[in-house]
Amino acid sequence: MSMIGIIRHGITPWNQEGRFQGHRDVPLAEEGILQAQALARRLNTEPWDVIVSSDLMRAKQTAEIVAEQLGIETVLVDERLREISGGLLDGTTESERVAKWGNDWYNMELGLESEASCRNRGSACLEELADRYAGKRVLVVSHGTLLGYTLNGLLPKDEERGHLLNTSLTKLIKKNDGWACELYNCTKHLDA
Repeated sequence: MSMIGIIRHGITPWNQEGRFQGHRDVPLAEEGILQAQALARRLNTEPWDVIVSSDLMRAKQTAEIVAEQLGIETVLVDERLREISGGLLDGTTESERVAKWGNDWYNMELGLESEASCRNRGSACLEELADRYAGKRVLVVSHGTLLGYTLNGLLPKDEERGHLLNTSLTKLIKKNDGWACELYNCTKHLDA
């Protein structure tokens, strides 16, 4: 049995502006750094063995802040944890997309990675981590859309799940018969 702690990165300037980030390498905003520090203090009360991050700066910064607080020397990086590729959408706001491509932009071929592709690489990564670190507690820092699609693929379909909040913590347990969710989208550390 493995415990996987899923973390969405802290907020970025582009989150604040409503920009599609995708594969663009955007750093954390000051608020995102504070969120990651609050999360790190919360996680310091629990034993964690390994931390793995997307290779994008906003996730790596979040992971590094958490790792430092937990005394984990190395943040492992896995490109499969990258956010969904937005193609031509990367860097744009909703109003910019509508101005450029019209109200029906979402149904156009603009290079957006498919949900299945995103879900499959995220699921493969989590399955591999659960096997490699069986019996360990692993933190994974990634991105909202990738994590949402991945969780929808791993967890029972009858559970209603909302969009993951910045620096939210979701805890998954890998058992022989599949995955169970112990905690979902928790941001109690931001209430302090």
